[in-house]
Amino acid sequence: MFLSTEAYPQAHRILGIVNATSHLMLPSEAIDSFESLDQLFSAVEEKLKERAAAKGADGVVNVRFNTNVANVQVAPKFLVLTGYGTMIQFIKPQKEAK
Repeated sequence: MFLSTEAYPQAHRILGIVNATSHLMLPSEAIDSFESLDQLFSAVEEKLKERAAAKGADGVVNVRFNTNVANVQVAPKFLVLTGYGTMIQFIKPQKEAK
C-alpha cells in the first residue's frame, strides 16, 4: 500500500475516493503548539492506507491534506487534519494463452 501526492503512471483502475480525519486538542497551556500538527499526519496516513486496503486498493494517489484550527468558545482549540485521495488498483497484464 502506498500514498502519493501525484498520479501513478502504471495502468490502474480507479476505485473511488477515500478520506480520513484526525484531531488533537490543545490544552490552554499549549494553545500555540501548532507543531503538534505534525503527529496528526502519521495518524491520517495510516487511516487512509487501512481504509483503501479494505476496499482492495493497491494505493492512494493525488493525496491532499487540509488543516483547520477549530475554536470552541468554552473549550481549548482543536487541530484538525483531513486527508483524501483517489484509491487505485493496478491492472494486471493478462497472460497469453498458448
